[in-house]
Amino acid sequence: VQLQASGGGLVQAGGSLRLSCAASGRTFSSYTMGWFRQAPGKDREFVAAIYWSDGSTYYADSVMGRFTISRDNAKNTVYLQMNSLKPEDAAVYYCAADRSRWGIRPRVDTEYDFWGQGTQVTVSS
Repeated sequence: VQLQASGGGLVQAGGSLRLSCAASGRTFSSYTMGWFRQAPGKDREFVAAIYWSDGSTYYADSVMGRFTISRDNAKNTVYLQMNSLKPEDAAVYYCAADRSRWGIRPRVDTEYDFWGQGTQVTVSS
């Protein structure tokens, strides 16, 4: 599976962006998809995930209520709608795919099998 993230850019605090992650292959619908981010000098951190089977969603506390993850299996694409952006949201955002069917831990980056190249999000104050 190859993942291509896009949609990053420069936005003012309080603004919005929508990230997209397009996946190759025919088995996209069977993958749990996640978004992670990494700011300079910091560890990569979990942002959001959407479960493969029932579409359950998971969020980091820091983005709950502001970010929304969704997927379109017909388009092999997962989205991250980011609203009310804050300067601390600035980072490189990565999408990832987990092909596990059971025992998934969506917040754990080492569980994911495939990663996109990242897209930069910059938030000006």
